[in-house]
Amino acid sequence: MTTAANIVSNTNTATCTTVAQLRQHIKAWQKQNLTVGFVPTMGALHVGHMSLVEIAKKTCDRVVVSIFVNPTQFNRPDDLANYPRLIDQDMERCRNAAADLVFHPDVKEVYPGGYNSKVQVGDITGRWEGNFRPGHFDGMSTVVCKLFNMVTPTHAFFGEKDFQQLQVIRAMVRDLNIPIEIIGCPTIREKDGLACSSRNMLLKPEHRAIAPAFYASLIAAAKSLRAGEDPGKVSVDIMTELRKAGFDKIDYIGVADNDMLQPLTAPAKSGRILGAAWLGNVRLIDNIDINEGA
Repeated sequence: MTTAANIVSNTNTATCTTVAQLRQHIKAWQKQNLTVGFVPTMGALHVGHMSLVEIAKKTCDRVVVSIFVNPTQFNRPDDLANYPRLIDQDMERCRNAAADLVFHPDVKEVYPGGYNSKVQVGDITGRWEGNFRPGHFDGMSTVVCKLFNMVTPTHAFFGEKDFQQLQVIRAMVRDLNIPIEIIGCPTIREKDGLACSSRNMLLKPEHRAIAPAFYASLIAAAKSLRAGEDPGKVSVDIMTELRKAGFDKIDYIGVADNDMLQPLTAPAKSGRILGAAWLGNVRLIDNIDINEGA
C-alpha cells in the first residue's frame, strides 16, 4: 500500500521512486488545475539541465525532474557502464533549483518483467545520430513516451544541444496526439564555447583543452553559409578544422533543415549545422542555427 509516508521530502523537494508515488502528487496538482512542467534527464546534472528547470519554473506551476539512466538508448555497453551517476549531487542541485518533485525510478520500475513494447519514430531517426547509434532513438522515444504517461505533464522541456532528439520528440508528440507542449531551450555553454554535457567530465585535461574548437568551427561555418557558400564544402571545412585541432574521429558533420533535418545540398538562409566527433573515448555532439553569431 502506498501512502504519503513513502514519499521523502527535503526542503520542499519531494523524491519518488515508484509510479504510484509519483501519481499521488500529480493527481493532487491536477485537482488544483495546476500546470506541470517536466524535465526528463539521465542525471549527472549540470548548468544546462538546471537552465531547463529554471525555464520550467517560470512557465509552470509545478516542476518534475526525472533522473533515470535509460539502458535501452545506449548502443554501446561501455557507454552505459561509464555514464556518470551522481544522485546525491543531482538531488542537491534539484533542491537548490526548487524543483517540486524528483522522480528517480530503478530499471524494473520503468521496464517491469514481461515488458515487450517500443516506440519507433520514422524518417527523422534514420540519419545523423541514427546512422551511428543503432537503436538509440527507439530507446529514447520509448522511455520519453513512458515518462510522459507516468508524469502526464502539461509542458516538457528539452535542450537544443540534442537538437535531433528534440525534433524526434516533437514528431512523436505530433504523430501520437500526446497533449503536451514541447519547449526547446537554448544550449548552455561553458565560457570557452563547449556545450555543457554530462560527458564533459569524462574528458582528459588535454582533450578538454581541444574541445572548444568544435563550437568555434561551427560558428565559422555558419558565417560561411550566410555568405552563400555550398553546404557540402562548408561541412568538409569543419572536418578539416576539427582534425587540425586534434579530434580523433569524426562521425558526421552536416547542414540540415530545421524541421525533419533533411540534408541541405544548396545554399540556404535557414537551417542547422550538426556534428559528432570524438576526443579519446568521449563522443561529443553539437549543433547551431545557421544564423547564430550573425
